[in-house]
Amino acid sequence: MQYDIKEMSAKLQHKMKEKRFVHTVGVLYTAAALAMRYEENIENASVAGLLHDNAKYFSDEKMIAKCEKYEIEIREVERRNPYLLHAKLGAFYAKKDYNIEDSEILDAIACHTTGKPAMTMLEKILFAADFIEPNRKMVDGMDCIRKECFVNIDRGVALILGRTLNYLGEAGVKKEIDEQTVRAYDYYKMKL
Repeated sequence: MQYDIKEMSAKLQHKMKEKRFVHTVGVLYTAAALAMRYEENIENASVAGLLHDNAKYFSDEKMIAKCEKYEIEIREVERRNPYLLHAKLGAFYAKKDYNIEDSEILDAIACHTTGKPAMTMLEKILFAADFIEPNRKMVDGMDCIRKECFVNIDRGVALILGRTLNYLGEAGVKKEIDEQTVRAYDYYKMKL
């Protein structure tokens, strides 16, 4: 299917703060580059990259309300940490507002925050692109993670998941860890 990425981009830009939009464009191009590397559909990766945060501008309360309104399942960890809902809600709005029917794209958007075990190539590409895009704040080991994502995507995903779990558990951060991320990390650690 042919998507009008320019039109989608213009529509999305009006909904986001500039910093979020710059990140979004970075994810689009990084996802496209990873798709080229792994011989995945470049257009699908670009669309997933562009739309991955399309619901991130909602407040926590609004995300919960919209999920309830549209009967999108809210797990307990998501109710306690509503920012996690932007992925599921983003997949919903990608379909509703941007006419994305491709389940691969929608599924990639839905799991781009936490990851999951046995992700498809497009899901891994979007998950990695969101973390490694060039505008992302540098974290310890980012150069290594970026390189690894282009050498071995599974190892890159495992490094990202490990880094995420370490960050969430650090003193001063202490955010609740979604069990989905732990399962994803265990899966990719075992796979390697």
